[in-house]
Amino acid sequence: MAELLPIIYNVIAFGLQATMVVVAVGLLIALIFRLGGRRRADPGSGTLTLRRLDDQLRASGRLIRDAGLRGKARKAANKAFAKSEKALAAGDGGEPRRRVFVLDFDGDVQARRVSALRQEVSAIVAGAGPQDEVLLRLNSGGGTVVGYGLGASQLARLRDAGIRLTVAVDKIAASGGYMMACVGDRVMAAPFAMVGSIGVVAMVPNLRRFLDDRKVDVEQLTSGRYKRTLSLLGENTEEGRAHFQQDLDAIHGQFKAHVARYRPGADLEAVGTGEHWTAHRAVELGLVDEVLTSDGWLLGQVEDADVIGVRWHEPRSLGRRLRIGVEEGVVAVVERLLGRRVVGEVQSIL
Repeated sequence: MAELLPIIYNVIAFGLQATMVVVAVGLLIALIFRLGGRRRADPGSGTLTLRRLDDQLRASGRLIRDAGLRGKARKAANKAFAKSEKALAAGDGGEPRRRVFVLDFDGDVQARRVSALRQEVSAIVAGAGPQDEVLLRLNSGGGTVVGYGLGASQLARLRDAGIRLTVAVDKIAASGGYMMACVGDRVMAAPFAMVGSIGVVAMVPNLRRFLDDRKVDVEQLTSGRYKRTLSLLGENTEEGRAHFQQDLDAIHGQFKAHVARYRPGADLEAVGTGEHWTAHRAVELGLVDEVLTSDGWLLGQVEDADVIGVRWHEPRSLGRRLRIGVEEGVVAVVERLLGRRVVGEVQSIL
């Protein structure tokens, strides 16, 4: 018996430690959601920051160009650089230089970045001139209809204001991402960027048989014939499935009409199948205008334009940042397990 006592003590100690860890994790999660659930900041509050990207590009280029120079050669290079900078500062006879405003959009399933995009677009529409241009560096595999539909509408405001919009896709603009990208006056993509996926999908798990096996009844009451066409817990009907499919088809039709408006040269029968393509094929299909990276395009602008990065920063409490981090982590794990983008609630996904 004496020999067993240390083992028993170790088992008890391990059990206590495990219990403490579980309780601590539970308290942390509760704290995160309590802090994150407090009153959010005013949607209009935040900070707009501008960053001169052309200065950064020219300075980096100068470092490489002058590397290894010594003596007179280095002095001559410094003199030439100072002269070019002076010419840039003087402008062209007092006329304002053309400006390129650079926006970045990295989209998640819920298109959370749209709330910042709308602020950036509003600022540019209010202050840009007819000679100015916007470059949107877009990276998104799509997400909810409402989120990406609003994102596309924000970009359309630039065109409606007469401000030229160029969209660069370095990695992916699929589904909802392409819904936004196609609004551009010009769309370019890196050679192996993925473009397209003009389609709609909705995934609705149903637990009815699982609950039936455990003799659990679920009462679902609705008012309106099609208030709930498909159910997570209730019994689904052929009529409900048919109506749900009609809704998806209607959204798909609206998506294709949107693409046709901004890309009139694209064959909607060929591109509206939900498939995606690399940039070279996308050019042939009329979805992309040019195979080019955003970096290559920007380097061609620095000589005759001021290139300015524009970013809206929304205020976030510690609790909200932690909650968003937890949500994004869970979504990332589920995406890896299922091999595609999903959301926790039943929504149509572009």
